[in-house]
Amino acid sequence: MASRRFAREQALQILYQVDVRKCDANEALGNYWSREPGDPDDMAFTAKLVQGVPANEEQIDTLISEASINWKVARMSYVDRNILRLAVFEFLHMADIPTMVSINEAIEMGKRFGTTESGAFINGILDRVARNLDLTAELDGGAGPS
Repeated sequence: MASRRFAREQALQILYQVDVRKCDANEALGNYWSREPGDPDDMAFTAKLVQGVPANEEQIDTLISEASINWKVARMSYVDRNILRLAVFEFLHMADIPTMVSINEAIEMGKRFGTTESGAFINGILDRVARNLDLTAELDGGAGPS
């Protein structure tokens, strides 16, 4: 396996296409793989993300909206919005990935693919989402609520 980071970056590219073109996630995934075939493990992880985000988009966007102050999800940049969606999907449906890993990976993707403010913006929202989901034990260094 190349890396989950690379698979997340592939998922971001595909979800960006789905968001901009308003196309089907499976269609976009197939189109991407026809041009960029990859490692089977990476492809499986990417597919789980690309199929899972749209399937849970309403719940994910509600959580992002509740955590974002003065920002509607629809007004966020395509890149930031899809990075947030990927991370929140991981919070909800990929218990084997620690919350801090999802947050750190999202911040790094924001810095790489977003604007100069994306990393901080993504960090702030994901921190609030994680706290709202009561994933605070890991965020607070392992100490749960007292």
